[in-house]
Amino acid sequence: MVYSRDARNMKLLSHMLFFTVVMLLIVFRMTKFQHQQTEMEKKSRPFDSQMESWEADETSARIGYLPHGIINQNSDMELKHLWIRGTSDLKDVGQNNRKLLAISVGINQKRYVDAIVTKFLPENFTVILFHYDGNVNGWQDCPWSSGAIHISAQSQTKWWFAKRFLHPDVVSIYEYIFLWDEDLGVENFHPGRYLEIVKSEGLEISQPALEPHLSEIHHQITVRRKKSKVHRRVWDRQAGKCSRDSEEPPCVGWVEGMAPVFSRSAWRCAWNLIQNDLIHGWGLDMKLGYCAQGDPIKKVGVVDSEFIVHQGVQTLGSVSTKKHRGGTPVMDSRAEVRRSARLELQNFEERWLNAVKEDKGWVDPFEKTRKRRNSKHRFH
Repeated sequence: MVYSRDARNMKLLSHMLFFTVVMLLIVFRMTKFQHQQTEMEKKSRPFDSQMESWEADETSARIGYLPHGIINQNSDMELKHLWIRGTSDLKDVGQNNRKLLAISVGINQKRYVDAIVTKFLPENFTVILFHYDGNVNGWQDCPWSSGAIHISAQSQTKWWFAKRFLHPDVVSIYEYIFLWDEDLGVENFHPGRYLEIVKSEGLEISQPALEPHLSEIHHQITVRRKKSKVHRRVWDRQAGKCSRDSEEPPCVGWVEGMAPVFSRSAWRCAWNLIQNDLIHGWGLDMKLGYCAQGDPIKKVGVVDSEFIVHQGVQTLGSVSTKKHRGGTPVMDSRAEVRRSARLELQNFEERWLNAVKEDKGWVDPFEKTRKRRNSKHRFH
């Protein structure tokens, strides 16, 4: 009885061993078959396997299946001939040290714009006119008009145009971007000398000073100082707003929105600061210091030796010629424009505060510098 029981156990064990061997053979065959299928797919669809390896490598950003050498991420605003007229047409425009002048224009300010463009073109500037009144044909009699780029959109602001047509990758070849209003007098301004000063002073964001007797002045920091080449702060004793201890714009490190000049790096930051739906740009000037590529008290300034006149012409909106019995206009769209701009300012400030609150990793890079300067002033 013991012998027969042992025999049955041995027989059962042999069956289990045989079954295990068969299962291992099956698994081996299936694994080998899957491996062969994978290798065949790699040969028949090589791009898929390459794409997987590219996606796994975060340091190697791919665009579709394009090889790196063919990718051209940047563009420019340079006009091209339809046929090659000489070897100069084959040269890389990026080597020409170009600058960009972009102006929001209406036909009524044609005289000022013509004077501005005429001064800038000899200094290797590309010119873009943003036509907010839709009148492009009215500029054809200007000798430089055919060489300028004309972009038209009815009743749009300078910042609306800039956000949509001056993307940093599109204007990356330009060393400096002048984003100016149309009502500026340039009789005492030379763009070449201006940029020499900007470079020597290390300014990333700047503006020419305003002639005080002929200009509409909104902030004292923009007023020209006759015996100065550049200034970066203002003491406004009468208004009591700015003192020697002031560390915030518009007392220090600030330029106004009518005639800003940006370096290439500063513009890349400023473009991202512009809100797509806030077209008046109110509030931007108070935050541009964060785009100055360093301490705004050093990197933002007003150039006194090359100055302009700001006419202060109101061009957006209009006042209706029809009037109520009491003499007030039936419609004053300029008042509506100002009201909209004030609402946008409030909206922008709220967005900034919310962004600071939500970005837990963000630290104001200038807070420590301000505290250190204030402590030094108190000590002295």
